[in-house]
Amino acid sequence: MFSDAVRWIPRPQDVVSMNTDQLRDAFLIADVFAAGEVRGIFTALDRLVVGGAMPLAPLELPNHEKTGRAFFLERRELGAINVGGPGAVQVDGKSFSLGRLDCVYVPMGTRSVIFESANPKEPAQFYFLSCPAHAALPAAAMKKKDAAPAALGTQANANQRTIFKYIHTGGIQSCQLVMGFTELAEGSVWNSFPPHTHDRRAEVYFYFDLGQSILVHLMGPPTQTRHLLLHDRQAVLSPPWSIHCGCGSANYRFIWGMAGENQTFDDMDGAAPTDLR
Repeated sequence: MFSDAVRWIPRPQDVVSMNTDQLRDAFLIADVFAAGEVRGIFTALDRLVVGGAMPLAPLELPNHEKTGRAFFLERRELGAINVGGPGAVQVDGKSFSLGRLDCVYVPMGTRSVIFESANPKEPAQFYFLSCPAHAALPAAAMKKKDAAPAALGTQANANQRTIFKYIHTGGIQSCQLVMGFTELAEGSVWNSFPPHTHDRRAEVYFYFDLGQSILVHLMGPPTQTRHLLLHDRQAVLSPPWSIHCGCGSANYRFIWGMAGENQTFDDMDGAAPTDLR
């Protein structure tokens, strides 16, 4: 079920005076998945839609009046990563089989998107992002084993991690969307640290495989930071002016996704840890 409410994003000067409940209402998406449903939230971050599909029987991506179009992807594109059991995504009748941590890209102009689970007792869980598009590219899928891994961080700094890029200029081609995931090594808990901002694109983080652990997500302007406490399978919105990094009570994974006017992965403005406040 798509929410009728849009997540409007506060200004940075307003965030510094917001209390915990106000921050969570504005930036946290707590219930991404529900069994047997397609869920989605429209945001004011580059008109990104954040959602999850957990099919017990085949689920079709619905349209919503907020697209203003005849079907959901008439002027949009979509990327989805499966964080559950084996499944498939049908794109205008073409089926893409997706195991756990595999990705599919669905282009602008696609009329029918159907999410399926191979076994309803172990349902697939497709986390997806959708953003406006102005060009149609081929639908494509990528297995985790085919994504080129990039190692970052060190065990000594508790941030040893591997980045898997799926939808980007060197992988699955898209109009604006960039998407992949990061997994932290055992004993590492810090992600995206030292932190950064990027004025030319917004970002969404979806944290998963936390189990019973918790995660502190740091956000806000570098000199006026705030934090959110997150649990497993929750997402947080990150405006272009905000840092976005976190520290968990154990290792975990997170999906990152961006839209905006620049797809260059390393287009970042670093924030020195000593300058954080």
